[in-house]
Amino acid sequence: MVDLLGEAQWRMVELLLGGGWAVPLPGGREAERVRANSGLTEVTALRYLEPLRAGGSLPGVVETDDLGTYVVKFSGAAQGRKALVAEVVTAELGRRLGLPVPEMVLVRFDPEVAVHEPDPEVQDLLRASAGLNLGMDFLPGARDFAPGVVRDVDVSPAEAGRIVWFDALVGNVDRTVHSPNLMVWHQRLWLIDHGAALIFHHRWSGAAEAVGRKYPMSEHALGGYSPDVAGADRALAPLVTVDLLREVTELVPDEWLEPEPGLDTPELQRAAYVSHLAARAGRSAEWLPDCFATPEELAEREARRTAASLAGRPAWLQHVRG
Repeated sequence: MVDLLGEAQWRMVELLLGGGWAVPLPGGREAERVRANSGLTEVTALRYLEPLRAGGSLPGVVETDDLGTYVVKFSGAAQGRKALVAEVVTAELGRRLGLPVPEMVLVRFDPEVAVHEPDPEVQDLLRASAGLNLGMDFLPGARDFAPGVVRDVDVSPAEAGRIVWFDALVGNVDRTVHSPNLMVWHQRLWLIDHGAALIFHHRWSGAAEAVGRKYPMSEHALGGYSPDVAGADRALAPLVTVDLLREVTELVPDEWLEPEPGLDTPELQRAAYVSHLAARAGRSAEWLPDCFATPEELAEREARRTAASLAGRPAWLQHVRG
């Protein structure tokens, strides 16, 4: 069978079997991928398919030379390279802790592969992103997770607790009932979009003060699923070791670790991430989420937000929602 299939057809068979390159390509030859110095696989963009406008950073769907399709976050986005650093460190740490996170690759991008894109704003972004960018495996057929809507996925208190605990550890306040950043694929949850995590790295001078900080989690997307945060803490906190964090931070390309006051080399910055996250895991009792808003409280907060938004509008716009 192997000899009768071309690489593209074999890729389709592999996808039908469940994704990930678990099945070798014909003749024992893998797709032409190179292992970057950071440890992440590096691929080259061949075709830009479309922008994804749901988020402010305008990621795009890109086909690459490993016959894969990825959602690419671009280095030229307004959020800057720190969003890519946060994505690599956070997503890989989550994967190492057993959470479902799409595979990441480094994507070498030439804006010439997107000359057909008609939107000038997108073109400006792509031209500013020549070089190394970050791709996450595209999950075909996946849908956005809607909290409280029971369809084809069951969320247990244990699973909810592990995800909530993880978000609290890395300071990811961007997985809420309003913006879940969770996908449902093959009847399970997948965690996406961690660029807003690691808030402390936007001001390293105050990072030490944030080690024990309790971030707001009352509106977490899984707060209504009785998350067993204490059980997650017992299971996961001991796994967040210095050695694990060193392995994770080594995946960040040097060029994304731009010099900071007192942290002027990539090595010093990696050590700072390791030190901060290891210390935070050791002080989890100080930041464990312990209070989640009820549906009634969420509805009341939303009503207040809407009222405040409408109050700031001129009279002729009062009737417009959103």
